[in-house]
Amino acid sequence: MYGDQEVESATERPGYPVRTSGLKPIRVLLIEDHFLARMALQSVLAGHSQIKVVGEASDGEQGIEQFRALKPDVVVLDLRLPRVSGFEVIVALRKMAQPARIVVLSNYHGSEDIYRAVRSGAMAYLTKDASGEEVINAIRNVARDLRYLPRVALDRLAERTPAVELTPRESEVLVCITQGLSNREIAEALRIAEKTVRIHVSSVLDKMGARDRTQATIYALQRGLVHFD
Repeated sequence: MYGDQEVESATERPGYPVRTSGLKPIRVLLIEDHFLARMALQSVLAGHSQIKVVGEASDGEQGIEQFRALKPDVVVLDLRLPRVSGFEVIVALRKMAQPARIVVLSNYHGSEDIYRAVRSGAMAYLTKDASGEEVINAIRNVARDLRYLPRVALDRLAERTPAVELTPRESEVLVCITQGLSNREIAEALRIAEKTVRIHVSSVLDKMGARDRTQATIYALQRGLVHFD
């Protein structure tokens, strides 16, 4: 937890070293709901003299408050957060008077997750199997206003097809489909008629270009449209 990598630097050369000698430490805020994950990340960053963890938060709302109070150089956050999601935190922090430089470190690896995070304003996207060295490289580059996207993230974005535009009700039905519920069970869960469920299921499959429920489930999980946490 926390290595094929690609760094966008001032010279546009992957892996080009970032000079930090003589500079003030990069002040970092960690927003991660799992205590052990925060401790592991702190341990990795503590070994680097040019990075200083100045604060931490265990949920999205607290993370926003900490950012206002501490004004860190870089924020490292998970997307799966209590109270306020990571995506919402990114949007909120980017609207601040001093917009945040954000590194996403998440278990989510779907193309839609990466696209939404980057579109919302994240400058780097790593999954939690990234090496400590890669996390440090991401922080150092983002602190210099440079994007950092490893090859796997770039490949996912390149493979991404246009977003599927589902209605709120269709999205609920899709979640039920991925849970393996029958039409009758979906009707009971959503308190709608079974006939209406059939219409929604048909529309979902059509919009997703899926031939059946299994393919729709695979597609939804691969794209990050639905998560099993």
